[in-house]
Amino acid sequence: MMLAALAAATPPEPVEAVAGTGQLIAAAVIGIAVLVIAITYFKLHPFLALILGSLTVGAIAGRQMLDAVASFSAGVGSTVAGVGVLIALGAMFGKLLADSGGADQIVDTIVGRSSPRMLPWSMAAIGAIIGLPMFFEIGLVLLMPVIFLVAKRAERSIISLGIPALAGLSAMHGFVPPHPGPLAAIDLVDANLGLTLGLGILVAIPTIVVAGPVFARFADTWVPVPAGDLFDASTEKREKRPSFGITLATVLLPVVLMMGKALSDILLDEGTTARSILDFIGEPLVALLIAVIVAIFTFGIATGMSKDEVSDVLSSSLPPIAGIILIVGAGGGFKQTLVDTGIADVIADFVRDSGVSVLLVAWLVAVIVRVATGSATVATITAAGIMVPVAADLPSGELSLLVLAIGAGSVFFSHVNDAGFWLVKEYFGLTVGQTIKSWSIMETVLSVTGLLVVLVLNLVV
Repeated sequence: MMLAALAAATPPEPVEAVAGTGQLIAAAVIGIAVLVIAITYFKLHPFLALILGSLTVGAIAGRQMLDAVASFSAGVGSTVAGVGVLIALGAMFGKLLADSGGADQIVDTIVGRSSPRMLPWSMAAIGAIIGLPMFFEIGLVLLMPVIFLVAKRAERSIISLGIPALAGLSAMHGFVPPHPGPLAAIDLVDANLGLTLGLGILVAIPTIVVAGPVFARFADTWVPVPAGDLFDASTEKREKRPSFGITLATVLLPVVLMMGKALSDILLDEGTTARSILDFIGEPLVALLIAVIVAIFTFGIATGMSKDEVSDVLSSSLPPIAGIILIVGAGGGFKQTLVDTGIADVIADFVRDSGVSVLLVAWLVAVIVRVATGSATVATITAAGIMVPVAADLPSGELSLLVLAIGAGSVFFSHVNDAGFWLVKEYFGLTVGQTIKSWSIMETVLSVTGLLVVLVLNLVV
């Protein structure tokens, strides 16, 4: 259950709805509309927009406003307790990876061993590996010099190599914890993290192939952009870097620990010493804590960093993620408001009676919020909150697929209201139209392919 048991506030008992079904649906629609308009038109920070949206939902649903505030506060507390610490540990790990030169080592090793024909596939692998422990924006900034320099060295367009790398990065962001969106969704619907992680990697691999190297062949003909000189001046690199093997082993350590916990729950008897140990070290907080401690030595001390330098790296990793933690926490508050007003139950009953696939509904909700707000994290949290009552009826495997369907919807068609859109446009030197024909369509292919893979997995899981 993640760390919900350590929540700073306990959600109040859901009260019986004082409004009719029509009023509750109107409350949900208007609340989400307030959220969307506040972000898109008034350019309000999503943290504030989620607070306003939650209070709007509570007011229109007929709740006492102090009760609405209590629901929101309890949701924030439980979500930050369950996810905030993990996001902070993930940020520390990613910063150590970047500053040690470990990320550069992964890139240099994979590119150095790739033939010209395999370069797009290698760039997709680099995007996925770099994207596993890093937040999207950090990974994007890190990858841009690599994309330009490799494209110029190989005399290829930046689209042919950039799209595969970005597909790998974006897929990790949408499908695989410890990224904030998947982590928050897992916490909100109470999915099994290890199982979701394993299924997320299964979904990500074919999705990256289709949206990366395969789609890049078409995008390269639509937007043929040669590599410029933006990153010709090589950035300063550490004299001593961790080896490729040490780097890869450290990056994969938390993944192996969390998946080990999932496998032990399936294969080992409860109460055995082996299962108890694997359950403990595979608990997300413990797995990421172990990974950070190991990284302090493999990425820090072993590369010549002093204790003070390691401390500075860890400290500098935290301020940039404060906004992410607040958004995720406020999203949990929005979810709790939907639950406590009875709105989520109304939506759940509609989904059950409609006969439409729960996974498809979850994907559609995430798509709508994503396109409207531009935020994958807001889309994930909102969709997960709406699907909470439906999730209570699902078996563990389908619950994990629900999280992945939401993750697929959260990356649908990035456009002008998404910061990632402008980062890609400016770095690649594209027009708005070229960015839509390459990056935006790639994100859409990623989203639809991810949903299709999830639906196929649902037939066997």
